[in-house]
Amino acid sequence: MTMRKPLDAEAMYRTILSNPEKLPVQFTLDGRAREGLEAEVFRRGAEKETRADGVSQAEICFELRGEKPLTARLLLEWDERFGALAWTVYFENRGETESPVIADVDALNLFVSGANPVLKGILGDHVNSYAPYERKLSEEPARFFCDSGRPTHEFFPYFNLEIGDGGCFVILGWAGTWEAAFESERGGARIIGRGTNGLRTYLLPGEVVRTARMLLLPYAGRSEDDAMNLWRRYYVARVLPREADGQPLSPFSTTCLSCDTGLPNSDGSISERYSTWRPSMEKIVSEGIHMDYRWFDAGWYMDADGGTVPSDWWGTIGTWTLDPVKWPGGSFRESTDYARANDMKTLMWFEPERTTHVDSMCRWWSYKKEWALEGGGNDIGQRECLEWTLNKILSTLEKGGVEMYREDNNFNARPCWKALDARMGENRQGITENKAVMAHYEMWDRIIAFTKAHGGASFVDSCASGGGRNDLESMRRAVPLLRSDSDRTTTALRLSMTTAFDHWIPFCGSACTEQKGQLDPDGRRDKYILRASYLPVLNLNAQWTQDANTDFEQIRWALNEWRCVKPYLLKDFYRLTPWHPLSFTEGWTAFAYHDPETHKAVLQAFRMENAEDETIAVRLPFIDPDAEYDVENADDGAVTRRKGSELSNLTLRAGEKRTAILWFLSKV
Repeated sequence: MTMRKPLDAEAMYRTILSNPEKLPVQFTLDGRAREGLEAEVFRRGAEKETRADGVSQAEICFELRGEKPLTARLLLEWDERFGALAWTVYFENRGETESPVIADVDALNLFVSGANPVLKGILGDHVNSYAPYERKLSEEPARFFCDSGRPTHEFFPYFNLEIGDGGCFVILGWAGTWEAAFESERGGARIIGRGTNGLRTYLLPGEVVRTARMLLLPYAGRSEDDAMNLWRRYYVARVLPREADGQPLSPFSTTCLSCDTGLPNSDGSISERYSTWRPSMEKIVSEGIHMDYRWFDAGWYMDADGGTVPSDWWGTIGTWTLDPVKWPGGSFRESTDYARANDMKTLMWFEPERTTHVDSMCRWWSYKKEWALEGGGNDIGQRECLEWTLNKILSTLEKGGVEMYREDNNFNARPCWKALDARMGENRQGITENKAVMAHYEMWDRIIAFTKAHGGASFVDSCASGGGRNDLESMRRAVPLLRSDSDRTTTALRLSMTTAFDHWIPFCGSACTEQKGQLDPDGRRDKYILRASYLPVLNLNAQWTQDANTDFEQIRWALNEWRCVKPYLLKDFYRLTPWHPLSFTEGWTAFAYHDPETHKAVLQAFRMENAEDETIAVRLPFIDPDAEYDVENADDGAVTRRKGSELSNLTLRAGEKRTAILWFLSKV
């Protein structure tokens, strides 16, 4: 039986190029509904098409017919290698009067034909902890409404629609509010996606708004393993940022020195001082431990009145100027120079979308009151505010010799955006958010250009109280060094997240300890915990000098073993046991990474804390039953040769609870 894709993405690309009214975007102009970019409404203008690395990209401008000014600019992309189609539409007022009112913008409104539509995906971070779901659309529609302004904090705009003989990934990229709906229609399913909830605005001369970036990736067959690995391959090849030299981004390790100061630490680097960094780094170096990045987190700045910040890292942000009490003279640059001399780069925390103590910021820091949004926001959607904010960030990065920018976002911006919209009057809903999100992408692009030009990272670290901003457009520029703030606590939670989140965003990190609370200064480490923490970003913190019992041999062992595992972490991923919720400890969790080019794999299995069964039966879908494999047990280095038929359906055994198994498999 021949399996077919539910959509022909190449045919859609060609059709849209010749008939832009077929673009599956809907909106209203002054209350009149429009579908696509209709010739009777828009006059086709300048256009260009380019092709590189198997990707065709078209840019076409359309001018609104009639008296009111409006330009619609379509960016359309067809990926021949993966069969993916993506688009974004920008609406711009290039005239001298107000544009028509743009409203009810669906970045995607599409019917997909096929039987038995089933929607699969995961929920977001925060209260939902990336729990997977499965909805039979014939029984109930699926609707998602994310209105906080942090796009992946509770829900997750990445979807897998199985339908007919295949399926289609539907990805909505927008770092603000969004909604999506999937429902059964006769003969198939209707998909609707939009960014900027409630957008209804005219544009003043020079203003621009845009849709979310929509991505469709169709596939044949209804194997979830095959589909998810197609997505992972696409993500690694087309979404994940590249190194500065164009090579694939390589996994890396980090360490934060704040838990090694001997001083109280409420979060991040609040306790770090000019006098604390050197003992930690010298100890790391003397122990022969190499970390790729020194993580310099929140609390390093002075407050708006020029005072030092002893503990309130959250309520004193905005100056983005090093605290001279904690870091006098060139002491911080001395620490980053020392790190570089020992082959370690530095990443530094900022939170530019909030500001505090506005009156003092205006008095002492050339801040303007009109940039401050009601509720604590910093309106980078205003060009002057964006430039001021960028200047503060880039100046600090340059003076400090910092190679990677880390960004946090610890509040829901939607109320701030709505308040400013309301002050602007009727028909200006959503304009503040849309401008702010576009400015945010621009800010990241310019920061990345700066760090690359100065020998630093070609990406930023995305954080928003953990995993709140991992949308597609952000992930084209960033990696989440921590996929969740709560992923610093239990191993059970860590394994739960790995077997859900890592299907969708392969390049991510967690902590490497078990600790009671998110902000505890240090936690427990052992083989079980460390092996559960082997991700592309290994965040390995320790009390390097403050704890006389720190096990440096264990840390060296973990780093060496992780380096053996890391070549596989961006390859195909297979969950071998059912997904377990974050509190589950009564069974086994097993998964594997497989490189289909080298026919090598890594198998990890965990007999959890309260698992009574000593054995677990698993199936390795990637094994060739007619071949032979060398199997290396990482615990003793023993290598045995086994038949593929034995490995296809395998029984794993662990004599004790809380045991982590790690095998390397290689096809002979």
